[in-house]
Amino acid sequence: MPDVLSLGKQILRRESLAIGELAENLDERFLQAVYRVLCCEGNVIVCGIGKAGLVGQKISATLASTGTPSHFLHPAEAIHGDLGKIGQKDVVLILSQSGETEEIIRILPLIRQFRVEIIAITASEQSTLGRHAHVVLPLGRIEEADMLGLAPSTSTAVMIALGDALALVVSQRRRFRADNFAVFHPGGTLGRKLSRVDEYFRGLERCRIAPDNETIREVFVRHCISGRRSGAILLTRKDGRLSGIFTDSDLAKLFEQRNEHLIDLPIRMSMTAKPTAVLTGTRMLEAIAIMSEKRISELPVIDADGFPLGMIDITDVIALFPDTVLSGNTAPDNITAKKFPPEKTILKIA
Repeated sequence: MPDVLSLGKQILRRESLAIGELAENLDERFLQAVYRVLCCEGNVIVCGIGKAGLVGQKISATLASTGTPSHFLHPAEAIHGDLGKIGQKDVVLILSQSGETEEIIRILPLIRQFRVEIIAITASEQSTLGRHAHVVLPLGRIEEADMLGLAPSTSTAVMIALGDALALVVSQRRRFRADNFAVFHPGGTLGRKLSRVDEYFRGLERCRIAPDNETIREVFVRHCISGRRSGAILLTRKDGRLSGIFTDSDLAKLFEQRNEHLIDLPIRMSMTAKPTAVLTGTRMLEAIAIMSEKRISELPVIDADGFPLGMIDITDVIALFPDTVLSGNTAPDNITAKKFPPEKTILKIA
């Protein structure tokens, strides 16, 4: 087993070293490639075959998910109709370690007839692919990591790293932000992390809501709801704006502290005034961070004028975001919650 571990570490070091050398040798040709992709008015068509094709599919997916329209073109399918995927406003990114791959060489003249910009990721500018390209991102001489030096390994790792660098630098220059990222990643755990509270909060029809001038007894008698209820009541002023919150724990404290007489007094005397709340449109991760920081189980959601829209309940959060809640991996450190004035939001992002 020690020999196996040593071999695994050796392979990882070889690939890491090759990526490091590529980074050191990055020059103005990378700037030219970034410029061409940024100026592309169509799609970035990524082309490759074999292992380079698989890498190309990954690079195309990364481009598309970070703000650069892109799709993959298989060289063998290209000569059977898929050349129609290429438009005159497109940029074509072609991957081939040798630059002499038969299927790639065959379609190069066909791609050139579209008069599109060609960016090549290949070992040498002197290869056939290199000579046909407008910009070459040379990989240089690479030793594969396998013992025979034959299986694409180091070369594909370097290709992926270079493709990532190109896609992510372009994305940064486009000022691609989390809001944009969320549009392209609506599903799964990632989609939920980028989602807004509007998708998950309990609407007013599922919340207990009452005027703050009613007594505690009146509130509990008059404002019941069917089904699974939250442990909090939203309280409003005469104008309908959120003024406070009263929880089951608050009721329990009245009995524990022998203040039963308060039950027949206005609930605003016992409620939590100006409670922590979030604006509609707030990201769920930010809401979870606030609930974690404040150690609260219910978080009201309000509009820009302070009117309640609903409530985030901790039981829903745990069900929808178990990994986030249990790991404590919520929102960035620059997000803080504050008590809100009646007409203002309480969420401040530094």
